[in-house]
Amino acid sequence: MEPVKKKSFFSGLTKNTFLLAFTSLFSDISSEMLYPILPIFLTQTLKVSGSIIGLIEGVAGTIQNVIQGFSGSLSDKLQRRKGIAVFGYVLSAISKPFMGLAISWPLVFGARFLDRFGAGTRAAPRDALIAASADEKNRGKAFGLEGVGDNLGAFIGPLIAVVLLFSWQFNIRSVFFLAFIPGVLSVIMILLVKEKKTNVKSKIKIDVGLKQFPTQYRKYLLVTALFGIGNSSNAFLILQTKDLGVSFENTILIYAVFNLLAAAISYPAGHLSDKYGRKNILLISFLIFLIAYSGFAFTKNLWLIGSLFCLYGLYQGIFRAVGKAMAADFVPSHLRASGIGWYSTTIGLTGLVASIVAGQLWDKVSHSSVFIFGALFSLVGIVSLILLIQGKKANVVHMN
Repeated sequence: MEPVKKKSFFSGLTKNTFLLAFTSLFSDISSEMLYPILPIFLTQTLKVSGSIIGLIEGVAGTIQNVIQGFSGSLSDKLQRRKGIAVFGYVLSAISKPFMGLAISWPLVFGARFLDRFGAGTRAAPRDALIAASADEKNRGKAFGLEGVGDNLGAFIGPLIAVVLLFSWQFNIRSVFFLAFIPGVLSVIMILLVKEKKTNVKSKIKIDVGLKQFPTQYRKYLLVTALFGIGNSSNAFLILQTKDLGVSFENTILIYAVFNLLAAAISYPAGHLSDKYGRKNILLISFLIFLIAYSGFAFTKNLWLIGSLFCLYGLYQGIFRAVGKAMAADFVPSHLRASGIGWYSTTIGLTGLVASIVAGQLWDKVSHSSVFIFGALFSLVGIVSLILLIQGKKANVVHMN
């Protein structure tokens, strides 16, 4: 009898899977060099209020996610993923220097809009490439590996910002210009991906309706929406951490550790969701969110706040990897970019509501009320996930 070969931890993945992970790595280094310093830049350099930050981040997040539905539908119509993804990565890369040139918040708003428009354009076709880069039983691992690249980039980016600002004494505006370099590297990585030709010719129109999708997928969007209404921009976590007395430098370092934990958990979470079902692992991420937001609402202990921010990274890594894999499970392959795109659109629309509400609560009620609001809707999301989504593995659609 031949000995049974032990499977590698990365078995079932392809060269494309790793190239796409590196694409996300460099793209997120570029974005996350800026993300933790952007709210500080806006409040201290440009002197804007929390409501303006909520508006900028809410609209930026929304356009990123809303455009995914359209780019996903276009990608499915053309059955072409790579070209649309490349265009999106180029837009995001060239937007970064314009933020550094801004002398008022509308200019930051415009550059941030362009950045997130590019991010939204590329995401759904890139995620369809990820889904196609591994077979069905390894899909969670493929999205998990991409999540490692994405969140590891979000760890490295803030560290680069800390070195530039505090060790090398760079001006804060110069960081925006230097972020262009990893943005270009992300474009090079996606150009190296080889897109497989498909035998399926999509006859669908660029349809913004949801009737073409299975019922279970639509229920999943409802769960995502109910949970997302309380999930405001991470900018409020950054501001709360700094406002409670943590230094600017340490706030950025805490944010970096948050992303490191998200990177560390992404691949194991995707792998576990392949084995034990998406719902179970996704439910864990919702519970972590509830704990973190409740803590931010009711404690002012600096060590605990830092720990909760880092704990929140586990939510981020699990939710990103498993949430997308679950959306991909519910739709046939020729609608995969659309399915993941409209899932992200749902996150974006609810994120706009959450961030605008959070901005108003931050300015007019209290800082803690932002996190109480988020915790309450996370409870709604937990209950709806339990009641509406099937308890075992998601019913994977095998249609071609």
